[in-house]
Amino acid sequence: MNTPRPAARPPEHHEGPAGIDDEDTTAGGHGQGHGDAANEASPASFVARTERVLGTLVDTAAGALVLADVAVLLAGVVARFVLHKPLIWSDELASMIFIWLAMLGAVVALRRGEHMRMTAMVSRLTGPRRRFAEAVSLYAALAFLALVAWPAWEYASEERFITTPALDISNAWRAAALPVGVALMGMFAVLRLLRDFDWKTSTQAFAVVFTLIAAFTLGRAVFEDLGRLNLLVFFVGVVLACVLSGIPIAFAFGLGTLGYLALTTDTALPVIVGRMDEGMSHLILLAVPLFVFLGLLIEMTGMAKAMVAFLASLLGHVKGGLSYVLVGAMYLVSGISGSKAADMAAIAPALFPEMKKRGAAEGELVALLAATGAQTETVPPSLVLITIGSVTGVSIAALFTGGLLPAVVLGLMLCVVVCFRNRHEDLSQVARPPMRQVLKLAGVALPALALPFVIRAAVVEGVATATEVSTIGIVYAVAAGLLVYRQFDWRRLGPMLAATASLSGAILLIIGTATAMAWGLTQSGFSRWLAEVMGSLPGGAPMFLAVSLVAFVVLGSVLEGIPAIVLFGPLLFPIARQLGIHEVHYAMVVVLSMGLGLFAPPLGVGYYAACAIGRVSPDKGIKPIVGYMLALLVGTVAVAAIPWLSIGFL
Repeated sequence: MNTPRPAARPPEHHEGPAGIDDEDTTAGGHGQGHGDAANEASPASFVARTERVLGTLVDTAAGALVLADVAVLLAGVVARFVLHKPLIWSDELASMIFIWLAMLGAVVALRRGEHMRMTAMVSRLTGPRRRFAEAVSLYAALAFLALVAWPAWEYASEERFITTPALDISNAWRAAALPVGVALMGMFAVLRLLRDFDWKTSTQAFAVVFTLIAAFTLGRAVFEDLGRLNLLVFFVGVVLACVLSGIPIAFAFGLGTLGYLALTTDTALPVIVGRMDEGMSHLILLAVPLFVFLGLLIEMTGMAKAMVAFLASLLGHVKGGLSYVLVGAMYLVSGISGSKAADMAAIAPALFPEMKKRGAAEGELVALLAATGAQTETVPPSLVLITIGSVTGVSIAALFTGGLLPAVVLGLMLCVVVCFRNRHEDLSQVARPPMRQVLKLAGVALPALALPFVIRAAVVEGVATATEVSTIGIVYAVAAGLLVYRQFDWRRLGPMLAATASLSGAILLIIGTATAMAWGLTQSGFSRWLAEVMGSLPGGAPMFLAVSLVAFVVLGSVLEGIPAIVLFGPLLFPIARQLGIHEVHYAMVVVLSMGLGLFAPPLGVGYYAACAIGRVSPDKGIKPIVGYMLALLVGTVAVAAIPWLSIGFL
């Protein structure tokens, strides 16, 4: 799968679909450089300039919406907690801004090619075949956008008759974000096709996608006679084929759902858009872009570097000390950025050079880095935990509290492996730093070390909701960067806001299409059937937990955490409650299991993100990571078997 770029700085250029720079593709392979006047006037160059100008406008608008949401939510916190005069319109305005941010962020992600997708099969192709596969992927996304454009317009038009309670304006102002976002994504998809692909590849890819859609449309009479087998055809066959062929997950879900509802039911298609709107409009999801932005601020202000330096001064002189530091540092920063790639990118550069100097193998480093990513999936404020709360109704504060100890258990399992593997490490050349230096580094790191605890305490003590607490973290990080660390690059603020919108839009569009897909499954009776099957498993609650553990390991490797949670959380959590399993305990088992799948090769995208960040060939980490994955599996089984580890402090 694609993972969002780990750093806040955007690349100097976008990469074409086959790893070819835009400078080459826009010239069509025939240009002589930027100084060639004829080339500057070519259609491909005009398309590239148009895409760049329009992209800058959308990036700016999306970034401004991030700041606007921060301002509105922060004003709500100050008015309620400080002035004791709540703003009755703040949540409504923030929600309206948020849906626009979600859709424009999805536009930014499509323009940059940053939507989450499975690339394991496509990446094995080379040359023309890979370019063809990329073109098919883009045409498939464009097909979904074209098919849903009119229903989105109809949905927004119907919303004009609804008036918002606090602002007393037409809800069409909010709902209009859906057709506008769909139209802009379609426009940028067309521009990318014109910019990056020659006419032959583009025509062949269009023919393939058009033929498949036409075949499904003409086969409607056949589908009407298949009954429940249509669930396998559309929700397994179509979705799985789309995911494996490299089509972004959000569009794969959308195509499967759209095909099922349009060809096998009489459902009005605007209902699909309504379910997408419902999925993306949960107020708790406002935390997604704000925590992403907070994570980028932590990296940019040097707070992450300060934490790592302090931990290294404490443990760097013991055998395997820097590996322990890696485990601890990932625990402290995990979840705040909303992207495991961002977490790993903040920690690895500060530790890997010294670890290599001490003789650590490259494969061992990326294996442990990937393992710590899986270990810390339950550390709040995890976006997966926020998503669980959004789709299942479980208390976010309870999830945040329950997620701390399970991650410690898995961290201890990793430390056992680290201890065993580093028992012969030679530290004769490593001097223990004097206590004065340790205390100095502790003083420097204290503001950074306090941030995760400030965020969690604010939620638990009721100062702010899980949605609002990110604004407190943002203000804290900005103040620390300006006043304590004196490291705040204002030039990076714009790119950081655009990167925040891109990652948030990619996540939220998946949640939207997955919500529509889950609704389709529910209407088909699948959820009732699944409940009957899972509820009748022999062995009761222990067997249900075991099956869930295995299932979510597989789902984590294929879909990542958030799509899997949105699809299956509403179906499985009620069954867990019926079997007497505490919902927070079940959430921890589910999230840790998905973490195993997400970071385990050969399919786990998190593993390849770790390799990319460490600049290490994936082949080198395969053998070392086996021991760490087994340790994590043991820890996950322990969490599943001992509910107190998840609910003991609730």
